[in-house]
Amino acid sequence: MKVLVIGKGGREHALCWKLKQSPRVKTVFCAPGNAGTALDAQNVSIEPGDFRALTQFVKREGVGLTIVGPEEPLTNGIVDAFQREGLRIFGPRRDAAELEGSKVFAKELMRQAGIPTADYRIFRSAPDAELYVLSREVSLVVRSKGRSTLRHTLLCRTAAETLEAIDRIMDPREQLGPGVQVEIEERGERRVFNNAAEARDHVLGRPLGLVLKADGLAAGKGVYVCDNLRQALEAIDQIMVRRIYGKAGDRMILEERLDGQETSILALTDGRTIIPLESSQDHKRAFDHDEGPNTGGMGAYSPAPIVTPELMEQVEREILVPVVHALKRARRPFRGVIYAGLMLTNQGPKVLEFNVRFGDPECQAVLMRLKSDLFEVLDAVVDERLDTINLKWDPRPAVTVVMAAEGYPGPYERDRVINNLEEADRMADVKVFHAGTNLRTDPTLGRDGRIVTDGGRVLDVTALGATLAEAQTRAYEAVRAIRYNGAWYRRDIADKAIKASGS
Repeated sequence: MKVLVIGKGGREHALCWKLKQSPRVKTVFCAPGNAGTALDAQNVSIEPGDFRALTQFVKREGVGLTIVGPEEPLTNGIVDAFQREGLRIFGPRRDAAELEGSKVFAKELMRQAGIPTADYRIFRSAPDAELYVLSREVSLVVRSKGRSTLRHTLLCRTAAETLEAIDRIMDPREQLGPGVQVEIEERGERRVFNNAAEARDHVLGRPLGLVLKADGLAAGKGVYVCDNLRQALEAIDQIMVRRIYGKAGDRMILEERLDGQETSILALTDGRTIIPLESSQDHKRAFDHDEGPNTGGMGAYSPAPIVTPELMEQVEREILVPVVHALKRARRPFRGVIYAGLMLTNQGPKVLEFNVRFGDPECQAVLMRLKSDLFEVLDAVVDERLDTINLKWDPRPAVTVVMAAEGYPGPYERDRVINNLEEADRMADVKVFHAGTNLRTDPTLGRDGRIVTDGGRVLDVTALGATLAEAQTRAYEAVRAIRYNGAWYRRDIADKAIKASGS
């Protein structure tokens, strides 16, 4: 059978690579693909959002199954478009894909279904969100020092009251002479500030446990884990005032910050049967030690040692089964793969987010370990016979390290020549999945065959090992063999798990 994979990232390269191994698959197409998929499939110059061109291609080529990689075409209704044409496609319909397309929808569905998640509030305007943040409870005493008409002590119970008190004290109209200062007392500790800006900065730097999320799709970057009031206000400004994520910022969620370890659980479902895949864990923050801004993911490993068989059963019972049933009750039946991003708290696992496609880069680490025929599995989901499937796994762990372009996750450079890819790919139990690459094109000579960078996340270097530590060592050996200008990567992928498990 001919199959088509839609997308152009590392996840799609991994899908093409695995599907090509099936004896039932004759040809794998990838639209539009990248320089890596060109090695394991046939690239097709059609963008994921061009549903008409994609359906026409599938009919013309006689493609028997289409697999959708990225979330945007799913939330825009590509599955609905294919099904209207009588074409077989893996993934949820548009109404079910709203589970990822709208964090507000997902939160409200979880509340209705009793699925454990962080407490939250929904906001539709920046002033309302700012007022909520500044209304967080504090206990500060603010006094004026120096010659001022305001000689009394102000007991402030919110950040907003504290900022107002500072502005009143430092108002020139209230000052009877030079040298007026602000004294802020908290739990017996006093600090004195010479001007309003310093005092306000002190208040806005107070610890805060909030997470702010743009409602819609933001390529994994619309989530802000805020350590203080200042960061929360800056996040509100980016999401709802400057609107750097466009319509995704029409609504915003503020939720409590959960503490614990994160893990990712992917599960296949045909709407009736649910089969969890092997556990994995990704690394969202840009820099080592989980510092810096959120990204689409800087690396992953599978399995996650913290996910025991007992925990997996709990996740299936309390999260996966309820969400599939809730969607079915809402007349949004789900067929495809559900990604549950979880925080393992002292109260048990709680959902951070749901995605409606294979995680990226978790997919690369998980598929590296899959021994079953991926085509057979996805085909069974589409035909609603997932109950006939029994997955087999390589017991060896896998580690994926993402190599990024200079500047990512901000503006980054493209068209940097990548060297030594063949050397890395020749290493035992290593596969280099291409995430953001292209073949260099010369306007006069055409493609010259040199592979260049073409995205923020460039390569997903994945390795197997007898232990997690061995897989990590092997992955970093391959990473160090690859060269391009501006290349960088986290150097601590899987460190926490290795230290915790001693493997």
